Amino acid sequence: MTQEKKVSRSIAGIAGIVAAGTLISKVVGLVRQQVIAAAFGLGVVADAYQYAYVIPGFLLILLGGINGPFHSAIVSVLAKRNKEEAAPLVETITTLVGAVLLVLTIILVLFSGNLIDLVAPGLNQLPQGGAVKAIAIQQLQIMAPMAILAGLIGIGFGTLNAANLFWLPSISPLFSSITVIIGLGILWLQLGSKMTTPEYAVLGGMVLAGGTLAGAILQWVVQLIAQAQAGMGGFRLRFNINQPGVGEVMKIMGPATISSGMLQINLWVILFFASNIPSAAAALANANLLVQTPLGIISSMILVPLLPVFSRLADPKDWHDLKLRIRQGIILSAFTMLPLGALMIALAVPIVRVIYERGAFQKDESQLVASLLIAYGSGMFVYLARDVLVRVFYALGDGDTPFRVSSFNIFLNVVLAYIFINILKLGAPGLVLTTVGVNFSSTLMLFFLLHRKIHGLPWLEWSLPILGMTVGSVLAGVASYGTLEFSQRLLGKDGLPIQLLQLSVAGLVGLGIFGAIAACLKIPEVNVFVSRLQQRFLNRSL
Repeated sequence: MTQEKKVSRSIAGIAGIVAAGTLISKVVGLVRQQVIAAAFGLGVVADAYQYAYVIPGFLLILLGGINGPFHSAIVSVLAKRNKEEAAPLVETITTLVGAVLLVLTIILVLFSGNLIDLVAPGLNQLPQGGAVKAIAIQQLQIMAPMAILAGLIGIGFGTLNAANLFWLPSISPLFSSITVIIGLGILWLQLGSKMTTPEYAVLGGMVLAGGTLAGAILQWVVQLIAQAQAGMGGFRLRFNINQPGVGEVMKIMGPATISSGMLQINLWVILFFASNIPSAAAALANANLLVQTPLGIISSMILVPLLPVFSRLADPKDWHDLKLRIRQGIILSAFTMLPLGALMIALAVPIVRVIYERGAFQKDESQLVASLLIAYGSGMFVYLARDVLVRVFYALGDGDTPFRVSSFNIFLNVVLAYIFINILKLGAPGLVLTTVGVNFSSTLMLFFLLHRKIHGLPWLEWSLPILGMTVGSVLAGVASYGTLEFSQRLLGKDGLPIQLLQLSVAGLVGLGIFGAIAACLKIPEVNVFVSRLQQRFLNRSL
């Protein structure tokens, strides 16, 4: 029991650190998106950037992100080894991965035009498609070195987490946002309102891409310094593939990368269809960031501290405790994501108007982004639950199962996208519903396969508190929407102060109702987690 309390405190403590760092990074990232939206709206520069960023962003999320395959593989292996073995192992992995990604960088530069055609074939049929395509090709060439940086950043994330350093990895993504904001700020000082005119579109695209690249470089350098100071390896070339642990890392990293890559291929499928819908790519990016900001914070709080625990409980004799930790991850995912999704559905329009509607971003564009946010909100729980289950398979040394599940869901993604766009004619929201459908399918398949792998999961017992929280979330969403409608009839809909007040009151009403219902459910994992976080932050503030 004493050991259990110690682990709970440790998880809550790490979650607090990760939450604070990720919160800062995500808020700055949201400010960056606000700056881009104010500067370019949903015009050609913003649209081009989304297509150009598909591959660099895919690599940065896939390889360089917290909870990505590189991070997961490094943590899973280093958590079981002595610190003395870490530096040679990390430097060897860095060298091997860097060499492969250098080749990929060269390919991105040489075949940028072909890749943009592959990502967005529909641009050739749109009125401004030629301008979007030309800017996107140039942006992709500028951002191509992010292929190497993504791998190095991901390895650094895992290495620092394995050394129990969580603050810097959580906060380091903000460097990319800061450099973009600075770059666009300098451009605005030089050009003023002229930066949105067609003659400066190419320059604006170059500054946007260059700021993104500069941020990735800065993020890697800062991590590398911290990594070296912790004695976990520096910038040194090692080609010793027989180094202990290299094979173990590669065994997890290879299938995990392909599996996670399958999820990003789903993103490419979405953009493939989006290229036939004007401004859809930029709108998807704006809506997705509103979802990813809270989702990234909460997923890091849950997944980062739990992944080493999953790895330490991988032995069959510890599977009873592993199942308890899996339940903890799933229940906390439902507790955070279900009410958040409900509030996003209920309050989508005022959220988008408050965040984005200024500068070049107009009211009709708010309506488009809000429709996408409603669709995203419906699938937030399964997005995070899927990630919890995938990390359990990684901890068990099984990257093949998530890969097979992802492979099947690529096919499902294409089928759903075709149905929603070409048959049901749902437009851009249909693209988001496709993603939600794929995530739901993945979660069910992974749960069933994990149930078989570790000799049974008490799915019925786990489903009851999730069902209760689902009902609570629906009631919270209805209450929030009703509060919003009443306040809008009373005060109107225009003006930032009024919108902020309405959004705050409606959100608090919804959260209050959900909190009361969740308290009545008396779910142990929720009570312990909330109690630990309260103790940590209240003690710090006193």
